[in-house]
Amino acid sequence: MKRSKFSKLVFGILFACVLSIGGSASAKKIINNTDVTQTITTQMLSSILEDNREFYKQGVVADYIPELGKMDPKAIAFSVVKHNGEVINVGDVQKRFTIQSISKTVALMIAVQERGEKDVLDKMGYYGTNMPFNHFANLETTGKPLNPMMNAGAILTTGLIEGEGDKPLQKILDMIRYITKDNSIEYSEKVYLSEKETGHRNRGMFYLMKNNGLIEGTEDKLDNYFRQCSIEVTAEHLAKIGYFFANQCVRYDGDDRYKSSEMSKLIQSQMLIAGMYDGSGEYARNVGLPSKSGVGGGIMVSVPGRIGVGAFSASLDASGNSVAGYHMILDLVNKLDLNLFK
Repeated sequence: MKRSKFSKLVFGILFACVLSIGGSASAKKIINNTDVTQTITTQMLSSILEDNREFYKQGVVADYIPELGKMDPKAIAFSVVKHNGEVINVGDVQKRFTIQSISKTVALMIAVQERGEKDVLDKMGYYGTNMPFNHFANLETTGKPLNPMMNAGAILTTGLIEGEGDKPLQKILDMIRYITKDNSIEYSEKVYLSEKETGHRNRGMFYLMKNNGLIEGTEDKLDNYFRQCSIEVTAEHLAKIGYFFANQCVRYDGDDRYKSSEMSKLIQSQMLIAGMYDGSGEYARNVGLPSKSGVGGGIMVSVPGRIGVGAFSASLDASGNSVAGYHMILDLVNKLDLNLFK
């Protein structure tokens, strides 16, 4: 009887020790797995912005669209939405600029919601490219765009959104307003008209795809594309969109009405392989994060499962990507070791 009690006592002590050791190990694991993005501060972002401000001198504003050529090349902004939904902004945070090609991610989401991924992507492809964003790519050969991030694929994507007239545009605009929680977002009529007047290559792509049976209807569908590119946003708006796609399409405040891990994976994968146009390969090597740029000077970044980042500087490199924006993002990635390819 005494031996039995003694055995139970010894077992109890050993069990308690195991729990204690396990608890310590768990505590260490929690400490070691603390998300380093929690350490992002206004001071950190301000320092990164100032360190990279002068890179605008190495690029040029997109003056092939007359209204975009009026952008101030010295304006710069940087924004992060942390995993807990906290927003940190530095620089010219109130400066609005046109979203341009970053709108393609939202248009793709809507088209896939309505028609299914197979229907949409069968009409184009998942392919990357070393060609510029406005290249005809293989439209003349296979008759299909390469991916939804190049202009041809994006024009087709918007054309696939259901609704007559400007209904597809309103859907894109409403989704951007929802993601950012900002109903004041509108498109610039001046930029839209400037894009329409000079968008001859885009018009050629539209009619090639119409000839190939991919698009039906009139140039109203192309006008919706021009208008969606002319939607005006801030760096903070981009960070919120980046956060949305990084976190299974859950909004930064926790609203999960569109939650979808599959949609999140689709959008981020397209951003990773083609979001920075013909610079996507080099960008993936150096930054290693799903990102989407626009010739208005914005770059939107998703750090999968973690944060969203928005950068703005209107001066662009040869691929149409913001020079200072790229360097700010690269600095943040290197400081926090955010590159997916460890």
